[in-house]
Amino acid sequence: MGVVLRNLQKVVPLRRARLRRDVDTLRHILGIQKFDLGIICVDNLRMQQINNTYRKKNMATDVLSFPFYEDLRPGKLPCPLHRDELNLGDVFLGVEFVMKQCQEDSIDLHGALTVVTAHGICHLLGYRHETEEEWTEMLQRESYILSEYNRLTGRHLEPLTKRCTQDR
Repeated sequence: MGVVLRNLQKVVPLRRARLRRDVDTLRHILGIQKFDLGIICVDNLRMQQINNTYRKKNMATDVLSFPFYEDLRPGKLPCPLHRDELNLGDVFLGVEFVMKQCQEDSIDLHGALTVVTAHGICHLLGYRHETEEEWTEMLQRESYILSEYNRLTGRHLEPLTKRCTQDR
């Protein structure tokens, strides 16, 4: 199965091949290679529209996830009955939003996109952060994913901080 990676924004130059490699590495770490996954890169206007439509928050954000399986317990992979159910869902990346955060914090865009993508995939796998306990569980999972990613790639990425995700 594969990754559908679409870049629907023109505001930020994006190296799709690198992002695809990073997504493939994340899928390998999580053991979800047999599942399809959509990664859609959008600008602030499109992200604001999606956020307003689905979450009633009229503002751009860094990532929104739309899981194929709504009621997954965190960390449990789905057990599809049919081949067409080998899908985790879609992750929308607010590339323009992430770029502005990167400029403010002087960090690498592609590294930040990898971290945000890991966060989005965790949502597809049932993780939430509506309570302190859920936040701790999700942060632990993201820390593990990124430590494995760093070990495999020699990079030094860290999970999102709570400050970055307070609007969710």
